[in-house]
Amino acid sequence: MLILFTNVTKIFDNGTEALKEVSFYVERGEFVFVIGSSGAGKSTITKLIMREELPTEGGILINNTDITKIPRSELPYYRRKLGVVFQDFRLLPGKTVFENVAFALQVIGAPKREVRRKVPAVLNLVGLAHKAKVRVTELSGGEQQRVSLARAIINNPPVLLCDEPTGNLDPVTALEIMQILNQINKSGTTILLVTHASDIVDMMKKRVIEIQDGIIVRDQKQGVYSA
Repeated sequence: MLILFTNVTKIFDNGTEALKEVSFYVERGEFVFVIGSSGAGKSTITKLIMREELPTEGGILINNTDITKIPRSELPYYRRKLGVVFQDFRLLPGKTVFENVAFALQVIGAPKREVRRKVPAVLNLVGLAHKAKVRVTELSGGEQQRVSLARAIINNPPVLLCDEPTGNLDPVTALEIMQILNQINKSGTTILLVTHASDIVDMMKKRVIEIQDGIIVRDQKQGVYSA
């Protein structure tokens, strides 16, 4: 198994108990939706996986590594093994599409020949090969999210975390993004996707983990948004 939460509790400094003894696992190659109302604890799960936060109690294993014990100095290397897609894209505004995706390779010291080989291939996957030289500020929201996706998967991460990736997109564009994500998942990447988009969850028929008030209330294979 690739992700394992064991009795994870997270209490923030202000006393908010975001997660209460949460346990679940995600197998390699799964596609899992995490759903629930605002404040239910969904984003806390992604922050814990990214090691932006530490659990108050419990254990978290990612690919058999206890990430709660990773030294701070080694966190950048751990995070490079994760692909992350956010609702607000988080692109480099002064750069082109090619440069934004290439950046993820450059920070790990990839040789230029690898950059020249990999970036066009992944841009082709997300349907943006023809816009490689366009600045990201000139793209639509859907196109910017495609760039974000390309950057997230360029290093072939075993896990792709998506936090409301379609939240700022119209329904047609959101569907296109989900089709790309489904294709990425079929290639072997494990996807954990936080969302409020009930129509997408109902359409995709993937595993659904529902959280309410920091507690998992449903874990359903081929689930829908409202059980």
